[in-house]
Formats: sequence, structure tokens, C-alpha cells
Amino acid sequence: MTPIENGLSDALAGLFAPAGSEAPLPTNEIITAMLGLSAKVSSLIFSPGRIPQVGWNGGLMVVPGLPVLSADDTRRMAGELIGQHQQAQRLLVEEGSTDFSYSVSGTSRFRVNVFSQRGSYAIVMKVIPHSVPTLESLNLPAQLGDATNLEDGIVLVTGSSGSGKSSTVAAMLNKINQEKTWHVVTIEDPIEYLHYHKRCTVHQRELHTDAPSYSVAFRAALRQEPKVILVGEIRDRETMEVALEAAESGHLVMSTLNTSDASKTVERIVGAFPAAEQQFVRQRLSKCFRYIVSQRLLPRKDKNGRVAAIEILKSTMRTREYMERGEQEGKTLLDAIRMGDLDGMQCFDDVIERLIRYGIVGIEAGLGYASNLSALRASLSDLIECQLELKAKVDR
Repeated sequence: MTPIENGLSDALAGLFAPAGSEAPLPTNEIITAMLGLSAKVSSLIFSPGRIPQVGWNGGLMVVPGLPVLSADDTRRMAGELIGQHQQAQRLLVEEGSTDFSYSVSGTSRFRVNVFSQRGSYAIVMKVIPHSVPTLESLNLPAQLGDATNLEDGIVLVTGSSGSGKSSTVAAMLNKINQEKTWHVVTIEDPIEYLHYHKRCTVHQRELHTDAPSYSVAFRAALRQEPKVILVGEIRDRETMEVALEAAESGHLVMSTLNTSDASKTVERIVGAFPAAEQQFVRQRLSKCFRYIVSQRLLPRKDKNGRVAAIEILKSTMRTREYMERGEQEGKTLLDAIRMGDLDGMQCFDDVIERLIRYGIVGIEAGLGYASNLSALRASLSDLIECQLELKAKVDR
């Protein structure tokens, strides 16, 4: 055994050695108790010096009845969750964080991230429902169903972390699985929703367990004769290059990106390539893309969860031209979206305005998610004025 392997072995032994003090409850019982707070719990957070918390309604809530966790508690829990997953153990020690999936029988599945901080370990567990969502159950725009009828091209779902990208992609793939007779290959880190064979044959591959990287698994997928390739996230230039190749060779590629809107998505993709290649990449992307769907989750006015605001950019003659030539004054992708309502396109600020006018989202909350704050505020000036007048009457 090499010195590096010896050091790694010693580190793992220290990490997963039994803690000196026992936890009040086994880890799975703590998880079950936390999930019992609400059906809308979205995540579980374990941190030294804090009572366990759940993500709910866009914020964090302490779980009553559970004790403050010590560093030994979170260390022991991390070891129980990781178990014999050797690659997850190795990544945690070598890189300081690791992702993997975890299941509690009869309760739920989770995407787990364990990471080191200030010499101890913290844990974040994203809740993954057992059942795969549908476009209807997520209240997504009906026009997204059209994307599931595509024969080739690239469909990207973008947004910040925790904005529901994985759920949207899963709902679209579920519709394909119910309606088509295609071969589907997914590459995920880790596998979240479990897609069972329906009309499609679905093979799901997990990074570090079934393949070493997205780009390696993606290139292998091209030899596995799929019609649809779902990549959990496009993280680097090489993966984007393979995505373009796959779309150009007749595959339907679906993936996610951590970008705020359609325009930022294009710039992120193009900017990943050397300057000398960027115009060629614009040309390829303009021909290959079919939809860029961006989303933001806004708090509901009734405080009963969150609602998705969805921006949709669709491939048309205008959007392809603006993407290929680069955005100019009066010829931006946002301009194209606003002129493309008959094609099923919609921009964030128009959707947010509707949510506010329908009373689903409060004015201030909605303005906080605007792409163009001053323009949206001007569009809502009548409502804002009425609100100020009502407040003045109440104050009197």
C-alpha cells in the first residue's frame, strides 16, 4: 500500500470510527421524524451546534424535540449515511465533500451532500419523492409538453440551485416514458428520480458508481443507441461539446445548467469555449437548441409553499438568428421571447406580473425575483398605488 493510500485509510478510519457518545435516536429514525413535520419538507440539514432543521416554504425551520447536534453526532451520521460507499468516502476525504443517493425504506429517497466545515462535518439531504412528478402536478406550462415530442436537439432547464430543475426534467422524461417507445439513457450525479420501464426502456447510470465522469459516460451513451440522453448537469466544456455532437447526430439531449435565464445560459455555454471557437459554437448551438426553460421559485402570498415562474425560449427563425449573431440593441433573446408569445414563449417578468395580479404572489416578494425591477415596478404601478392608498387609510 502506498503512503497516500495509507494516509487515506487512516483518515477514513478516523472518520468512520464509532463516536464516543451515542445519538439520541438512530439516523433513520431522526430522518423519519423530520419528514413527519410536513409533506412539503424539501430538505434536511444537520450541522454541529444546531438542532436539526428542515427546508420548508423557501426557508429553514428547527425541528422541535430534537437535541443540538455535536460534531461527533454529525460525524457518526455521515458515516451511517455513506456506509460502504467507498467512492463517496474517498471523495469526502480527498475533496472535502461528496454526493450520493440514500433511501429510507417506505419513507423517501434523498440526494445527500456531506461536506467538511471548520473541522467537522455537515449534511444536507434533498428529499426526492418516490413518485416521478408530472407536468400537471408541478403546474408547469402546457407548452412544455411539446418538448417531449421532439425527435432531436437540445432541451435545457436552467435556474439556481433548489429551483426545481431536476423535477421539471424528470416530469418531461416521465411523459416521454409514458408515450414513446424509445431507448433512454440517463447520466446523473447521483440518481434522483427512479424511472422504471414503461413504454420506453430506461437505463440510469450514476457517476462514480457506473461511470467516472459526465463526458466519459456521455460519449459511451452515443454507442448505446439511445433516442434520448438525459445528463444531470452540464458542468464543463467537454460535456457541452458531446451534447452538441449528440444533438447533431439525431439524439434528443436533455440537461440542466445553473444559470439565471435564457440569455445567461447562452453566454455561459459560448463562454466556456476559446474565443476563436465561440462564433462556431454559436452557430452550432443555434441549430441544435430546441428549448431553454428557466425557472425561479417564488413564495406564495398565502404562505402555502412556493410557485414556479417559468421563462421559455423556443427555437424559431428569430431566436436562432439572435443566438447565432449575438445579442444587439433591440435584438436580444429577451426581445425575441416577448415577441414570441404566439409560439408559446414567455419571459419571467410577464409571468411574475400575472402571479402578482392573480394574488398568488405578493408585490414585494414578486419584485424581488424580477429580471428588470424598474420595468416590472412600472407595469405594476396601478397595484402599488392602490396598495399605498389602502395602507394610508388603515394607518389613519
